[in-house]
Amino acid sequence: MADIDADALVLGAGVIGLTTAICLAEAGLTVVLSAAEPPAQTTSVAAGAIWGPHLVGMDNRVERWAAVTQDRLATLSHPELGASGLAGIVRTASGVTASREHSPTPPEFAASACDLAPCSPDRIPVGYESAWRLTATIVSMPGYLDYLARRYERTGGFSTFGVKVGTLADAAHLAPSARVIVNCTGCGARDLVPDPDVTPVRGQVVVAANPGLTEFFVGTGSDPGDLTYLFPHGDVVVLGGTEQPGDWSLEPDPATATQIVAACSAIEPSLHNARILGHRVGLRPARTAVRLEAVHQKTVHPETGREGEVTIVHNYGHGGAGVTLSWGCAEDAAELVLAELG
Repeated sequence: MADIDADALVLGAGVIGLTTAICLAEAGLTVVLSAAEPPAQTTSVAAGAIWGPHLVGMDNRVERWAAVTQDRLATLSHPELGASGLAGIVRTASGVTASREHSPTPPEFAASACDLAPCSPDRIPVGYESAWRLTATIVSMPGYLDYLARRYERTGGFSTFGVKVGTLADAAHLAPSARVIVNCTGCGARDLVPDPDVTPVRGQVVVAANPGLTEFFVGTGSDPGDLTYLFPHGDVVVLGGTEQPGDWSLEPDPATATQIVAACSAIEPSLHNARILGHRVGLRPARTAVRLEAVHQKTVHPETGREGEVTIVHNYGHGGAGVTLSWGCAEDAAELVLAELG
C-alpha cells in the first residue's frame, strides 16, 4: 500500500474501524484500511449484538455517541430508507431483560429504552427476581460486518489484511503519505500504543439453529460473570455468554459452551435439542473510558532516517458497547481527521 497517495490510514477492521473508514471515505478522503484480521475474524463478529451501553467507561460523550448510532441503525433498518440487503440483519425486536436480584432498575443497556415496562410476577423467568419487557435494536454481526465492508469498498477505499505492526510508528510506513493514522485496534491498543489501561473481557457464544424464537432475552446476576442471553437472527440464534476479564484466549471452551446452552435452555426449553452450528469468541476492549482524541507523534523513516510527524486519532476502548457507540465515535473521529487535514 506504500504507493497509494492516501490521506488517512485506519488500523482495525472491526465495527469501529469499518464505520470510521466509511465516514472518512464518504467525506471524500483517500483511505487505507489495514488490519491483522479481516472483518469476519474480528471480535465484532462474536457480538450478540444489542444496542445499549455495556461494559464501557461512562463519560459525558457516551450518551450522545449512543444516540447517534441508534439513529443510524434505525435508518439502516427502515425498509424505505435503509440500505438494500439489510432486511433481518438490523432490526427492532421485543424481548425481556431480567435480574437475579430484586431491583427497581433494569441493567444498564436497557435503561434508556423508551417502552421499558416491568413484567408481572408470573412472567418473570425462573431463577430471576425482577424482569422488564422492552424493544431494542439487535444486529446480526456477520451480515452487518459484510455490509459495512461492502459499503467501504464502494467508496473506492483500499484494504489490506494479515498485516501486524508492533508500534504506531511502524504503522506509519504502511501508508507513508497519510498524514493521519486512526487507531481502531481495540484490545490490540494495549501493546500497539502501548496502553496498559486496556483490558480484554473475553466473551464466548454458541450459534445454534433457531427453533422458532423471535424475542431476545438478557439475564444478569450480582456476579458480573453471571450473564445469560439469546438473540434470534432469522434461522440462527446466538446464545451467550461470558465476561472473563484478563482472559486472552480465543479458543472456544467446550465446558463453557455446554454451560451456555444449559442456561439458555432453562429460559427457552426449545433450545434443548437445537442443532449447534458453531462457536465464536471475542475480546471486548474494556478501558476506564473510551479514548477518542488526536495526538501528534514523531516518526523516523526506516530507510532515510528522516524525521517527521504524524497525527494519531485514537478511537478504542469501547468495552461491550462497540456496536452501540460505533457511528457516533466514527463521526467524531472523522471530524478530528478532517480538522487535521484542513
